[in-house]
Amino acid sequence: MKDIVIQLLTKELSGKLTEQEIQRLIEIPPSDEMGDFAFPCFSLSRIFRKNPAIIADELSKSLALPPEIEKITAVSGYLNFFIKREIMAQKVISEAGKESFGKQNRAQRIVVEFSSPNSNKPLHLGHLRNMSIGESVSRILQFCGNSVFRASINNDRGVHICKSMLAYDLLGENSTPESVGKKSDHFVGDYYVLFSKKASEDPSWNEKAQELLRKWEAGDPHTVELWKKMNKWAFEGFQKTYKLFGIAFQKEYFESQIYKSGKEIINEGLERKIFSKREDGAVIVDLQSEKLGEKVLLRPDGTSVYIVQDLFLAVLKDKEYHYDRSIYVVGNEQEYHFKVLIAIFRKLGYSIADKMKHLSYGMVELPEGKMKSREGTVVDADDLIAETRDLAINELKERYTLTDEEMSDRSLKIALSAIKYQLLKIDITKNMLFDPKKAISFEGDTGPYLLYSYARAASILRKAGESSQPQIPELNSYELRIIKKINLFPEAVNAAAEKLSPSIIANYAFELSQVFNEFYHACQVIGSDEQAFRLHLVSAFKSVLKSCLWLLGIEEIEEM
Repeated sequence: MKDIVIQLLTKELSGKLTEQEIQRLIEIPPSDEMGDFAFPCFSLSRIFRKNPAIIADELSKSLALPPEIEKITAVSGYLNFFIKREIMAQKVISEAGKESFGKQNRAQRIVVEFSSPNSNKPLHLGHLRNMSIGESVSRILQFCGNSVFRASINNDRGVHICKSMLAYDLLGENSTPESVGKKSDHFVGDYYVLFSKKASEDPSWNEKAQELLRKWEAGDPHTVELWKKMNKWAFEGFQKTYKLFGIAFQKEYFESQIYKSGKEIINEGLERKIFSKREDGAVIVDLQSEKLGEKVLLRPDGTSVYIVQDLFLAVLKDKEYHYDRSIYVVGNEQEYHFKVLIAIFRKLGYSIADKMKHLSYGMVELPEGKMKSREGTVVDADDLIAETRDLAINELKERYTLTDEEMSDRSLKIALSAIKYQLLKIDITKNMLFDPKKAISFEGDTGPYLLYSYARAASILRKAGESSQPQIPELNSYELRIIKKINLFPEAVNAAAEKLSPSIIANYAFELSQVFNEFYHACQVIGSDEQAFRLHLVSAFKSVLKSCLWLLGIEEIEEM
C-alpha cells in the first residue's frame, strides 16, 4: 500500500523529488481520521515557491486516484492518503498468514560476530545482552534473505586466564567440577575470584600470574596441560549455556591459535611506509588526521598488541566467507578500538574497511548496581535464567494447574522470553537496567505478555476449528486498527534490518499485541456474525506475532 502511494507521488513529482526522497518523507498519521499515509509538502515549498498548504491542495486535486486509494485530502501542508478498507483487509487475510509475509531478498553474505567470552569465568548478564542482540540481528538479516554466518572469538589466553589457572594450581588440590558438584565454567570462575582476593592481600600474586603467562608462551608442559584442562571446563560450561539460550555458532575462533598472526599485515604496512618504527623499536600507525591519535601495533620487544590479531581475523573471515558485511556485536567501551581497526584497513587500502560495522551497545546493570567479575558480584547467566525461571513457576502456579513436564517446559520458555525481550526492547545504544521481577510480569511491556497474547490467539483458533472464506464486512475501529498494524510488519522488518535494531521488532510486537487484546475484549469472535472474517484476523495476528517472536529469538507457546 505504501509503495502505491510512493509510485503515485514519484510520477507526479518527477524531476522534483526522487523516489528515495519521497519514501523517506512518507509518514504514518497518529490517528485513523488523518488517513493511512501522509506526505508533508514543506520540502516542496522551496522548489515550487509556494506555501506548503497551497501545494498540498493542488496535489490533492491533480493526483489521479488508483483503485486502491479511496481519497486524498490536504490538511495544513500535508497530503493524507486513505486506503480502501476492503482492499487493506483483503491483503491481511490473503498475505499476512503466509510464511513469506514481510520477507525480502537482499542476498548478501554477512558474518555476525558476538559473545566472544574470556575463558576464565562463566557467561554473565552482559553476555546475555550481547547474545540476545547478536542472535536477533542475525535472524532479522536472515529473514531479509541474507546468508548469515554466526561467529565467536574465544579469548582463551593472556594474563587474565593465567590468574584463574594460578589460583587453581596453588589452591585447587586437584578438585574437579564433578567432585564439588559445580557447573564447570562456574568452577573456573570461582578461582578467578579467589585469585583477586589473594592478590589484594599479597600483590606478588600478580607477578606470579605474569610468570605463568611467560611459561605458557614458552610451552612449559605443566602450564600448557593446566591451561588445556581449565579451558576445557570453561568451554563445556559455555556450550551448555549457549544451548539453553538457543545460540549456535557456525565458527568459533580461538585467540590462542591466532594471537601471533597478523604480523605480515604489519610488515606490509611498514614496507609501504603506512606504518613506522619509533626509536624504541615499537611499530606505530599515525591516525592523527582521523582524530584517533597514534596507535602502537608492535611493542618494542616485537610482540603484537590485541588489534593485530583482529586485523588478521577480519582478513581470515573474508577469505573463509567472502562476506559483503562483517558485523561486530561488542559493547560501547570498545568504540575506539573498532574505529582504529577500520581506519587501519582504510589506510592500507583494504576493501573490507567498507564492509565492517561495529554494532555498539550499552551496558546492562541490575537494580543493585554495576557488576564486577573480580569481586564475584557478577550475575552469572545460568543463575539469572534459573532465578527468572523460578519467578515464572510462581506465576504459573497461581494461574494454571500443570503437570511437572508442562511446568518445566513452559517456565523455561517464559523465563527466556522475559530475559530476551527485556534486553532487546531498549535501544541497543543505551545503557539499561535489568529487573527480573518486572521482566517476568504477564502484563505490560514484557516477553510473557507477548507469549500470553499468542497463546490467547491460538486458543481462539483451536476452539473455532476450520473457518470458511469470509466476506469483508464494514470494519469497526478495532478491526481497522489491527489490520493497519499487521500491514506495518514488513516496514518494521525493513527498518530493523536497515538500522540493525531488534528494539524496532520488540516495540512493534508489543504494540501489535496491545491492539489485538483491545480487539479481543471489544469484538466477539466465535459465534458472531463476522466469525469467519474475525478468525482470519486472529490467524493473521498469530502468524505475524510468531514471526516477531522468532526474530527476537523467543519460542512461542500454544498454551499458557
